[in-house]
Amino acid sequence: MSAPCCAGQLACCCGTAACSLCCKCCPKIKQSTSTRFMYALYFILVTLVCCVMMSETVAKEMKAHINFYETICQHIQAGDTCEKLVGYSAVYRVCFGMACFFFIFFLLTIKINNSKSCRAYIHNGFWFIKLLVLAAMCSGAFFIPDQDTFLNAWRYVGAAGGFLFILIQLILLVEFAHKWNKNWTSGTKHNKLWYGSLALVTLVLYSVAVGALIVMAVFYTRMNGCNFNKILLGVNGGLCLLISMVAISPCVQNRQPHSGLLQSSVISCYVMYLTFSALSSKPPETILDENQNNITICVPEFNHGLQTDENLVTGLGTALLFCCILYSCLTSTTRASSEALRGIYATPETEVARCCFCCSPDEDTDVDDRVVKRGGQRVIYDEKKGTVYSYAYFHFVFFLASLYVMMTVTHWFHYESAAIEKFFAGTWSIFWIKMASCWVCVLLYLWTLLAPLCCPTREFSV
Repeated sequence: MSAPCCAGQLACCCGTAACSLCCKCCPKIKQSTSTRFMYALYFILVTLVCCVMMSETVAKEMKAHINFYETICQHIQAGDTCEKLVGYSAVYRVCFGMACFFFIFFLLTIKINNSKSCRAYIHNGFWFIKLLVLAAMCSGAFFIPDQDTFLNAWRYVGAAGGFLFILIQLILLVEFAHKWNKNWTSGTKHNKLWYGSLALVTLVLYSVAVGALIVMAVFYTRMNGCNFNKILLGVNGGLCLLISMVAISPCVQNRQPHSGLLQSSVISCYVMYLTFSALSSKPPETILDENQNNITICVPEFNHGLQTDENLVTGLGTALLFCCILYSCLTSTTRASSEALRGIYATPETEVARCCFCCSPDEDTDVDDRVVKRGGQRVIYDEKKGTVYSYAYFHFVFFLASLYVMMTVTHWFHYESAAIEKFFAGTWSIFWIKMASCWVCVLLYLWTLLAPLCCPTREFSV
């Protein structure tokens, strides 16, 4: 490692410089991207620690292979077998430290509009010091007195934060559907091929939604029984039909000409996904067969084959889930997303139709021409004229994500029997949370369609 690179990494860890890799062949990176990557890295690190704490397999392996395991546990005052460092209570404490870390930075970065201020320097640098602070806060949570009262109170705070995180994602999904339709519709004024693109994508999405409904009807229902699953599929399928009819109704079209079937197809696909996820999370139903043996019904038969390598399925599924959570955090913290939550949208006149409409062409307008070279990856300081994203909103979303991870890893309200190996075991709390998210998503979308009719004097823009 070269001397300039070492100096650069030292400035990154203990100073205000942006972080970068030591490899010169790596492409240039923006300071705003580097900062968000580092916070995401902290989030991933703590999430992995939580998963390890919830793993019964890891605890058994450590006890079997580490010499003087019990002596070490007693020395660090973690109990005879380190029981204080495993289980849902340990995850609650670690996530409390991470949530406090992001909440403090949320308060610290409120109303920062210039990356040259002292608070902005703290946000964009001092990474090693912040890592020590995060570790200290997660460790310090184990010394909170009156643990029972703390855990009970923190559980409800976590549930409220988790629900709010889900709500933000649902709002942004509805905004995404409207933005997609509005962007591609704007292109039809100059090129009629955009009509074909709209029709093709809408047809594909509706085909996926209908196909998913049929597949669930085949695998999650049977001729006799499974009435609960049949009702849920009927209700959710009917809701998809309802929002499609409302979207193209004349009264809605008069007030919102941009409303169409593309948005409804996106919401329908998401409703079917949540329905499938909820049915997969439902505790299995058992009945007695002719020989008085218990048999599981209303679940796909191939589910039984997946149990042969449960750890592999759990590991892959958990990794995929937390990648989705991380992706939701990062996409929710862009400038466009934070403005959408405040009801600020681009005007139709400024829309430029693009296949990849999520990437705004304006994002590089504030890029500083100054490229810093320190013997490694080149860093572009892209916040010279102003911040690219809302620092406070960024930390607030990660604060909510910390609570969501805490509740998800500990099975929400079935925490006492939770373990990472049972991550995909069915529980009623997870089932109803997913079903409620499904219905809230439909209600939010219906509100965006019907609000202009209910409040004709107000101006709505989606």
